[in-house]
Amino acid sequence: MAHVSESVLPHKLSLINHPMAVWCRSFLKTVTYHRRFIIKTTVNFTYIRRMSGDTKSLKIGTHNGTFHCDEVLACFMLKQLPQYKDSEIVRSRDQAILDTCDIVVDVGGVYDPKKHRYDHHQRSFNESMSSLCDGKAWVTKLSSAGLVYLHFGRRLLAQIFELTAEDPIVETVYDLMYEGFIEEIDGVDNGVNQYDGEPRYKVTTTLSSRVRNLNPAWNETSFDEQGQFMKAMEMVGSVFLDRVLFYKNSWLPARSLVEEALNNRHKVDESGEIVCLSAGGCPWKEHLFQLEKSLDVSPTIKYMLYTDTAGKWRIQCVPVRPDSFSNRLSLPSDWQGLRDDELIKKSGIPGCIFVHANGFIGGNQTYEGVLAMAKYSLKQQIT
Repeated sequence: MAHVSESVLPHKLSLINHPMAVWCRSFLKTVTYHRRFIIKTTVNFTYIRRMSGDTKSLKIGTHNGTFHCDEVLACFMLKQLPQYKDSEIVRSRDQAILDTCDIVVDVGGVYDPKKHRYDHHQRSFNESMSSLCDGKAWVTKLSSAGLVYLHFGRRLLAQIFELTAEDPIVETVYDLMYEGFIEEIDGVDNGVNQYDGEPRYKVTTTLSSRVRNLNPAWNETSFDEQGQFMKAMEMVGSVFLDRVLFYKNSWLPARSLVEEALNNRHKVDESGEIVCLSAGGCPWKEHLFQLEKSLDVSPTIKYMLYTDTAGKWRIQCVPVRPDSFSNRLSLPSDWQGLRDDELIKKSGIPGCIFVHANGFIGGNQTYEGVLAMAKYSLKQQIT
């Protein structure tokens, strides 16, 4: 059950032995989640309070006026948690009103997780993932989205994946989501430059800009601010969940395949420098580089073997970096640009289909043929 503070549950002691509370603690409530995604979650104390006659709901506070991607996402993430699922979002800059809220994001001038206050605008605030979370390297100043993700992200991901917060998969995706999603929102909101120098082109379709565009035009007189805020939260939440579910349904299964193939590399070739994937089309580069490092693989992998959509075999060179066009060891230069019989004659290997002119990929009719291409290519290292 998610932790609930004393301030959130003023009647906790009187409720703890309530007959309905006893029943609720053993009850798992199944709820329909984003796009037919099903989550099983223990009913929390908010539900117990309602069943026992206390109908006071929790309140999430943020500022009114122009809204931004960071507090929109912060509110969305909180409302995915059982504790805050039915919370009212209160938008105000009146401190007396904010003081009535159970949790406040992006306003109030206070960062105090014990009191559930998550603002980042005060002059004294200069926190990052690196400064607040041991072992994390990101130094971008946190926005309210980053702060909520820091404190609640693992719990949210564990809920979506139906795992414990301590599961290694949760921590892996936690890092991926920060680096590939949340950090951008932190940087944009805090005015952190992505790079030095003049940009070569403008980027105007980021999530932050899409949220900004839902605010009224300067000369617009009739406007449903709360309705637009909720519209922004739905849009941002959809993108957030799509990314998380991509990691769950596509990225993580691919990682398992790459790790299995990497562990079996010596069965493919005694050199340990050739890896064969059991499923073609699996994205492998990012996983390979991460796993080589975490598993201390030596020597590094030079070639990946896999099937294409037609069931033929491919050999692809491992690049020096995931985003590089340079290879650790390209296919032989005298094969490059050749096809079919010409390539078979030149290589002496049956079944050759092609080798790209840049030497980064080739094909063969059979597994035995593509493996022979890889083994021959490895000999280029021997001097």
